[in-house]
Amino acid sequence: MRDTNTPAATPAPSQANRKGRSRRRFLVGGLVASGALLVGWGMRPPRQRLHTSEPLPVSGGAVALNGWIAVNPDGTISVVVPRSEMGQGVHTALPMLVAEELDASLDSVRIAPAPIDKIFGNLAVLRENLPFHPDGRGNVKDGAQWMLAKVGRELGIMFTGGSTSVKDAWAPMREAGAVARAMLVKAAAGQWKASSGDLRTENGFVIHKDGRRASYASLAARAADVGAGIEAGDVRLKDPKQFRLIGKPVPRRDTPGKVNGSALFGIDARPPGMLYAAVKMAPVIGATVASFDAAKVNAMPGVLGVADVSASLGPYAGAGAGVAVIARSWWQAKTAAAALQVDWHEGAGVGLSSESIFAGFAAALDNESGFTYYESGTQDVAGVAKTITAEYRAPFLAHATMEPVNCTAQVASGKVHLWASTQVPSIAVDVAAKIAGVAREDVTIEVMLLGGGFGRRLEGDMVAQAVAVALAAGGKPVQLIWTREDDTTHDVYRPAALARFSASIDAKGALLAWDNKSASGAIGHQYFPRNLGLPGMGPDKTTAEGEYDMQYEIANQRIAHVIVDSAVPLGYWRSVGHSHNAFFKEGFLDEVAHAAGQDGVAYRRALLARHPRHLAVLDAAVLKAGLPAAGRAHGVALHQSFGSIVAQVAEVSVEGSEIRVHRVVCAIDCGIVVNPNIVAQQMESAVVFGLSAALDGEITIRDGRVQQSNFGDYPVLRMDRAPLVETVIVASAEPPEGVGEPGVPPVAPSVAAAVFKLTGQRLRSLPLRL
Repeated sequence: MRDTNTPAATPAPSQANRKGRSRRRFLVGGLVASGALLVGWGMRPPRQRLHTSEPLPVSGGAVALNGWIAVNPDGTISVVVPRSEMGQGVHTALPMLVAEELDASLDSVRIAPAPIDKIFGNLAVLRENLPFHPDGRGNVKDGAQWMLAKVGRELGIMFTGGSTSVKDAWAPMREAGAVARAMLVKAAAGQWKASSGDLRTENGFVIHKDGRRASYASLAARAADVGAGIEAGDVRLKDPKQFRLIGKPVPRRDTPGKVNGSALFGIDARPPGMLYAAVKMAPVIGATVASFDAAKVNAMPGVLGVADVSASLGPYAGAGAGVAVIARSWWQAKTAAAALQVDWHEGAGVGLSSESIFAGFAAALDNESGFTYYESGTQDVAGVAKTITAEYRAPFLAHATMEPVNCTAQVASGKVHLWASTQVPSIAVDVAAKIAGVAREDVTIEVMLLGGGFGRRLEGDMVAQAVAVALAAGGKPVQLIWTREDDTTHDVYRPAALARFSASIDAKGALLAWDNKSASGAIGHQYFPRNLGLPGMGPDKTTAEGEYDMQYEIANQRIAHVIVDSAVPLGYWRSVGHSHNAFFKEGFLDEVAHAAGQDGVAYRRALLARHPRHLAVLDAAVLKAGLPAAGRAHGVALHQSFGSIVAQVAEVSVEGSEIRVHRVVCAIDCGIVVNPNIVAQQMESAVVFGLSAALDGEITIRDGRVQQSNFGDYPVLRMDRAPLVETVIVASAEPPEGVGEPGVPPVAPSVAAAVFKLTGQRLRSLPLRL
């Protein structure tokens, strides 16, 4: 249940758990009780998110009404969208929030680039990163979330990820529209010497009850003057019953450009005089450049220069070490980089292998108690008739975005300009400033469309490399492009993980106790130092999410995780820890149900008596799925992530050793739906993405080298294997929750459950192979 508030860990008698509690108290206490100054600051309300620190840039006679909205002379409305469009539909959904409260036609809205300003920081992504159980209650959770939202407002990190774009924008963008509308009404009332109560707004006009009309464009200048004192607290947002746009299946605004080719992605940047660059990347994880001989490639056609950029990369040097070739065309640069002779210091990374990494996980689980994220009751229970144990594992995964990693940069006259498809424009600006040795204010960025993000473009490595190359380009813009092989072998990977489970049931099959401990690297331990300059330390919620925060009502449970430091670069991947932990948790629950002699769906229902929303989603998916076709079986999984509840029913057949998924029914409760079309599209996308990983996704390492290199050995789901996806949206009056990622986690366990029904084989390792 969303609006409940207890820390994830409850008191426990063991020494390990006392240690775990003290660590959590330190973490949360550091937020809510770290001295009188912090407490005093914490009691103050968060800073406003209506006005930018500098006036919103406008041109052509446009009038800015706040930091989000400007009215143009032709009646169109410019709306700042501070989240990157990477196929998830934010260029449609976020303007809908403003247009709804402003009472403007969505057709009149134009997307305006977001300046780098702290009001556009993503508060929700920080707030959601706290390790509290969704069912928890208490002031500690409320206080910690309040404090972290304030910290997020001060940091102002412009971050597209964590399925938070609509969630974070739900209040500030609606408030911006409502305030602008109130300003326009006040302007019309003054102009007509009328009462505001006699006025209404509709489709870009203020209308008097006597029939007089004034367009927003004609009132904008006066509104900016007379309405300047109106703030978010002075307006009342619409009741959902009044929505005329939110909840409607509005067509995507970015579709025409992507169909006719006019949409511009990062790789489409073409500033005048642009050069190209390719990089000869280190073949071994963590290797560095020892020496190189540029004589041969300097004589190749179009080559303009060769430079070792590793020394300039700062925190990205470990992942981005290499030698760059600058040329007049990318093919010339790529061909020359391939021919470049480089000697490497391979270092300790040469000893890495997938086998040694998983052996390290197993040893950690054998010898360490880990951090206990959630515990209730005791594992020493009476009446045990059977104990079930199992071990699950998941591999490293690459992001495999369709648009290759790229960034275009120009360094000239002490200024830096970026053209980038990035999920974190404010971080990109900080990275560029640091690499170029200029002030943050001397960096400008054009955020292009993203040809897939999935967390890969939360990183700044491509920006660091591009700026380092541009420093050697004599003031000309340079477009850095990685090959697909570069991308696959130098990704920041979804962590590999190993999990062990034990469950006790009584003679009637009732689940008495559940014990789960997992091991993996921690993304935060790498991401925060690498991209934010912050220490990577302590527990990382993403390692155990999807395990400790499960919805099932089990009286006695313990969920812990052991962090094993990773030499392999790790990064956020679509649905993060949920992507594998849902497979572990749901797969093992199916094993418990089978051991109890009960149907998996019925067993889940019995564990959800106090979770009506979860029950409704599960029942909606099962009802829609009906019965499987002859020769096929249904597998079911239920999982909550990023605030949303998703149940999936996969219809599967097995042909020889091949697993075929024919149909997936996906039911979701994501709170109030802004655009049902986008929800359905994201569920379809998530299923295809999740199946790619479930059936084929695996990065393996031998002698410190990633063994996969391109779609030939790291495939994504082809059209002929894509299933029919049917989405059922379960109505809800709760505020919007995440949509981009929650459809991924249930895919693998639902397929695995169906395979077991067909073959009797219990698949506990990803990818799923018979």
